[in-house]
Amino acid sequence: MASTETKPGQDAGSVEAGLDALETAATERPTLRHTLVNKVLPPVIAIAVVLVVWSLLYPVVDDPTKLPSLSAVGHAFQDAWVQGNLLGYIWTSVSRGLLGFFFALLIGTPLGLLVARVRFVRAAIGPILSGLQSLPSVAWVPPAVIWLGLDNSMMYAVILLGAVPSIANGLVSGVDQVPPLFLRAGRTMGATGVKGVWYVTLPAALPGYVAGLKQGWAFSWRSLMAAEIIAQFPDLGVGLGQLLENARTASDMAMVFEAILLILFVGIAIDLLIFSPLERWVLRSRGLLVKS
Repeated sequence: MASTETKPGQDAGSVEAGLDALETAATERPTLRHTLVNKVLPPVIAIAVVLVVWSLLYPVVDDPTKLPSLSAVGHAFQDAWVQGNLLGYIWTSVSRGLLGFFFALLIGTPLGLLVARVRFVRAAIGPILSGLQSLPSVAWVPPAVIWLGLDNSMMYAVILLGAVPSIANGLVSGVDQVPPLFLRAGRTMGATGVKGVWYVTLPAALPGYVAGLKQGWAFSWRSLMAAEIIAQFPDLGVGLGQLLENARTASDMAMVFEAILLILFVGIAIDLLIFSPLERWVLRSRGLLVKS
């Protein structure tokens, strides 16, 4: 009679082969049809629904000073493009926002590590960071104007005060969720001090850190828009916030919606181009991204 007994090595090999098959199936590139149906079609349908509702509401409102027509908003975009101002509006705000966010990143990251690892510092300024995070960004504009005047340094100060607490708190949350076993294993292998932070703490805290970065960018963008709306000066140039305020002053609702749509577009574009890929990479590297 033939023996049906299997060896432990064969069982392990079968399990390993099965896991490899699952991993291969999970990492297959999606087809073009899958991408179109699951990624492209839903936002297109949502935009189409908004446009249809807008078209239906316009005759009901029947007041261009309250709700402009789609064609009027389209003409506002066309005029800005023809005059060569559209890209200038966007670049003025985006360059300020990204540079201010970079400075916030340089300050918020070491501050978050310090708060997360030193008990006295956490007890001293941890609650302050949480309070600053809940403070509306617009509250910083008047003191920033008084302290720094009407120039770009005021804009960057407002961005820093809005973004640094979110970045620091996100990193603190990520560090708090690092399993102690990881830290002990790192120390055992000689990863102490700066090496331990770079090779163990930061990689393990990356999901919370990335979430803090996304929130920090949102606060940066909102802070900048508030500063541009309130503080206007010819030397500052015309950003999207000042475009919105100029439209309000002129009671031009088509231009108001133009500015709102541009602000929304830039916020979505930055998230899709920078933070969403970064978040997917972090999740995929940890086996947490499940593709449908």
